[in-house]
Amino acid sequence: MKRPKIVVLGAGYGGLMTVTRLQKQLNANEADIVLVNKNDYHYETTWLHEASAGTLHHDKVRYDISSVIDSGKVDFVQAVAERVDHQAKKVILDNGEIPYDYLVVALGGASETFGISGLDKYAFSISNVNSARQIREHIEYQFATYKVEGEKNPERLTIVVGGAGFTGIEFLGELGNRIPELCKEYDIDQKKVRVICVEAAPTALPGFDPELVEYAMASLGKKGIEFMIGTAIKEATPEGIVVAKGEDETEEIKAGTVVWAAGVRGNPIIETSEFENMRGRVKVEADLRAPGLEDVFVIGDCSLVINEEINRPYPPTAQIAMQQGELVAANIAKLVKGNKNLQSFTFDNKGTVCSLGHDDAIGVVFGKKVTGTKASFMKKMVDNRALFMVGGVPLTMKKGKFKFF
Repeated sequence: MKRPKIVVLGAGYGGLMTVTRLQKQLNANEADIVLVNKNDYHYETTWLHEASAGTLHHDKVRYDISSVIDSGKVDFVQAVAERVDHQAKKVILDNGEIPYDYLVVALGGASETFGISGLDKYAFSISNVNSARQIREHIEYQFATYKVEGEKNPERLTIVVGGAGFTGIEFLGELGNRIPELCKEYDIDQKKVRVICVEAAPTALPGFDPELVEYAMASLGKKGIEFMIGTAIKEATPEGIVVAKGEDETEEIKAGTVVWAAGVRGNPIIETSEFENMRGRVKVEADLRAPGLEDVFVIGDCSLVINEEINRPYPPTAQIAMQQGELVAANIAKLVKGNKNLQSFTFDNKGTVCSLGHDDAIGVVFGKKVTGTKASFMKKMVDNRALFMVGGVPLTMKKGKFKFF
């Protein structure tokens, strides 16, 4: 009897959770499991802001996929998934194609620019390991060049961060720690450096507890971060950005570095494969299958799950992706064994912690608000737990965060 082929696209949080759980729940003779990923490594997306600021080496945020999968049960294919052919039940790759009986789309998200002119050309995006390296090296280059050039250009020392959501705030926290180090390294007066956060919404960290938001802005303000809240970026240019000032007026902010951290949409494969979607995200069924497709599951940034309490989608986070990966693995294992009584997904929100630099953070953990070093400790515990859930003690000991204060 032919073994069913399970194909998992993406080795992010959701994809790796799916594969590592499947390899425990199924024997090698029950199914063929294939993991497809662009790179031969996984990177912790929630650590990229640290690598971008230069407070954490980029190699620290990634680990080899081979270190967490069982090669006796899982075949790894390094390729870019370009399109899903639902009729033929196969995935078109950049180097071939692969058939499936069950498919899990866990390819993560892409930067969403909301049609703002110039952002794709003139702004950096914290999207992967290489983009993080590029941001770090660009900022260091600006400091080094400022120091050696004869006629000083103050705009080299101006950094604009577009967006005061989770990624933007966490990146600003790391910059707050990194800027003093750079100034010391290049012998530059820190007062000459400007870090400006521009946010179109009326508050930073929309949806977060207002008291914690106030704490975060005060903490970052002490590190010299400037905020322009309720201010929309209209355009990015080679010289910086243009923001709206009133109904008809605009203002130019010249900056040597612009980092866009304000939007995420689903992976482009969702649209090229003609899934029903909203901004590249599939509103999945209760069991995380794509509507009308009994053999295709969609998780992580590519999926859209409604929080029934507020009738709004849950934000795409590592926590929800990992829980989805666990459920999908259990459901596919059931299907392979002939059980069609699948589980429905219910998000178990264990809390949210937002870093404000190495030794500061805010969060709500098990219903309690935490700030400062206590919250920072919890953040590192959350990071370590994610490693443990995928790779156990060996991976946690190798890549974990143990410098708590």
